[in-house]
Amino acid sequence: MTINDEMTNDEMTINAEFCPVHLSHLKLTHFKSYAAQTFDFSPRLNCLTGLNGVGKTNVLDAVHFLCLCKSHAGLNDRHLVQHGESFFRLEGQFEQETGAVKIVAKFQTGHRKEIERNGNAYERLLDYIGQFPVVMIAPDDVSLVQDGSEDRRRFLDSTLSQISPDYLQNLLIYNALLKQRNALLKHFAEQKRFDPILLESLDRQMPAPAKAIFDQRSKFAEAFQPLFLEYYAIISNSRESVGVRYESDLEKGNFADLMQQSLEKDRLLQRSTVGPHRDDLALFMDGQAVKKFASQGQLKSFLLALRLAQYEVLRREKNVSPILLLDDIFDKLDTQRVRQLVELLISRDFGQIFITDTQRERIETVIASFLGEYKIFEVFSIENIVEVKCDDVIPPT
Repeated sequence: MTINDEMTNDEMTINAEFCPVHLSHLKLTHFKSYAAQTFDFSPRLNCLTGLNGVGKTNVLDAVHFLCLCKSHAGLNDRHLVQHGESFFRLEGQFEQETGAVKIVAKFQTGHRKEIERNGNAYERLLDYIGQFPVVMIAPDDVSLVQDGSEDRRRFLDSTLSQISPDYLQNLLIYNALLKQRNALLKHFAEQKRFDPILLESLDRQMPAPAKAIFDQRSKFAEAFQPLFLEYYAIISNSRESVGVRYESDLEKGNFADLMQQSLEKDRLLQRSTVGPHRDDLALFMDGQAVKKFASQGQLKSFLLALRLAQYEVLRREKNVSPILLLDDIFDKLDTQRVRQLVELLISRDFGQIFITDTQRERIETVIASFLGEYKIFEVFSIENIVEVKCDDVIPPT
């Protein structure tokens, strides 16, 4: 089942046809390590090579920001501005079946970020997010597997916000109410008094967005599970048995009742102890918690399967192949898993792909069997200035 509808057997085929979309041009101005840089990308495969720290990942993060209005690393917008400057600007041209679309993202210190489509600014970012779906896999994503539930909730929210503006709207409403409720509980404790009527005014507003969040997360998990299992089996050659399970307080009953039952605990701890903000995706391997027993290679395979299943859910829901950003993914993967992953990416239509790696020879070896056109960008630094050299598009062999 998808988030919105049930799938037919034909729709369950990963090789189904989807609308093409790709980023053809990118211009960075004062974004992280780049003072000014332009890129003209291949519609299928783009590789960025160079030493650590020269700025390869920053290019992927710029693409991510252009699609989702935020850094993949979760950095505050002001930390994306090049050192010594007061603003950054990203300009991208996306190619769709209906024609080219120019998107500009800009931020100036002390001001809110702005997104423009063909020269027209969006009043609300939530009206833009999801138009150009994106999935990024990066080394720090290991926290998704190893750390607490917050990273996995962010995974759920990032996916569903790209699928449904209503989900994002409900999430924003719920988080705002939750922040007010926690502040009120803390205030009551500091003032050594309790006003149940004031708290109830917030509590009445929370069940509706909470239920909407829970319902869509539940449907996502149902659609996600079989795709995750399939991708992990391909990447690992079925060497381990794995699983994911969505866990939520709202499985236990009505949210309004749960809040009432936890009121004394909430007052004691000065925070809300039940609700969607505590949800989790429990991750298992051979019946055990992944973070306790998995090797580094298994963790990386698990992460890749999570992200590729996320990609597939997005593709089916949006009827568009998302942009796939792969940052240094070959580190810590054994030869067999690399081979399985590359065969997967090449044999199935993953739309536009970006890959970074420190070793150009490894990249060339990895993509040797890729029959389509691709570009290799060599990123290097001269006197602390980032330079980029692009090979000509390499024709099919």
